[in-house]
Amino acid sequence: MSIVTITITNPSGDGNLLNPQVISGLSEELRAADADADVSGIILTGAGEVFCSGLDIPAIQAGGDPVEFATALAGLLKYLPTLGTPVVAAVNGNAVASGASIVAVADYAVATPEAVIGTREVSLGIWPMVAQVPLIQRLGARWAMENVGSGEPFSAERAREVGLINAIAPADHLIATAEEWLEKAARAGAIAAVGRPAFYRFAEMGYDEALDASVALFADMNR
Repeated sequence: MSIVTITITNPSGDGNLLNPQVISGLSEELRAADADADVSGIILTGAGEVFCSGLDIPAIQAGGDPVEFATALAGLLKYLPTLGTPVVAAVNGNAVASGASIVAVADYAVATPEAVIGTREVSLGIWPMVAQVPLIQRLGARWAMENVGSGEPFSAERAREVGLINAIAPADHLIATAEEWLEKAARAGAIAAVGRPAFYRFAEMGYDEALDASVALFADMNR
């Protein structure tokens, strides 16, 4: 079994900004890793000293279609929870705006002490319409609004306190720490392909609805 590292990068500029092409490439890499029976875990990290600075707003301002950009991002954020392979975000630097959303949808996240994580759009007079959704789902309204409503990203320590990341590790130990989480997740074996997507579906359901849905899956596992 092996761990695959997928790196967020945008060759045309700084900050590993996301555009439809970059997002499509990430989705293809994720799909290939998830389909490989020899892959037990996926590490998502950023190129250089930044994890991800969000959508490529300058490209939108230069004439890019905002619907195309937002739809591509929403598709990636919907797709990640459906994977059967565990994903850990190795936050090697700032993860802001939509970068924070990717951290929020990963199963586990580890960050360097200097990294800041969260949206910053409000401080610029914008509301993070798409980026806020995974933060609300992961943190709940109270902690998510602490960041979203202020436009001040969390420090790594605060992100750990509110549950946005699992651990803080120095840069030279970040990947090793990410691998430790995936090694724990690998205990589930092949059943993760069923259990992981079910976990996220149940998280979005009402209590009774989730329990009802769990019965059929429990029966399938034990037949």
